[in-house]
Amino acid sequence: MSEPLLHLTERSLWDAARASGTYEMSTRGRTLQEEGFIHCSLRHQLAGVAAFLYGSSTGPDDLVVLVIDAERLGVPVRFEAMKPGGEEFPHIYGPIPVEAVVDVENWDQSGVTSE
Repeated sequence: MSEPLLHLTERSLWDAARASGTYEMSTRGRTLQEEGFIHCSLRHQLAGVAAFLYGSSTGPDDLVVLVIDAERLGVPVRFEAMKPGGEEFPHIYGPIPVEAVVDVENWDQSGVTSE
């Protein structure tokens, strides 16, 4: 398996996805249908993404990191930059089947710990 893709989300959204079989939130407050893809990051990008999207507005039990095996997705993954020459982030162009999530980690402002 190549480097896993990571997606930071609210625990309640992941719980709902486990019940439905797929995860379909793109980013905080926006769905896959609204955005066209699901925003992800690599491990070294995660802290910056968390600070940008959530700051310190959530408690330590509110956020989780989905660790995703891209080979289990069945939909395209593209590395794209927000602006020409900018840092590229992985984007998943379709829903994430819960079977593609190989681990779920707790997130707090100091980092992650396995669940």
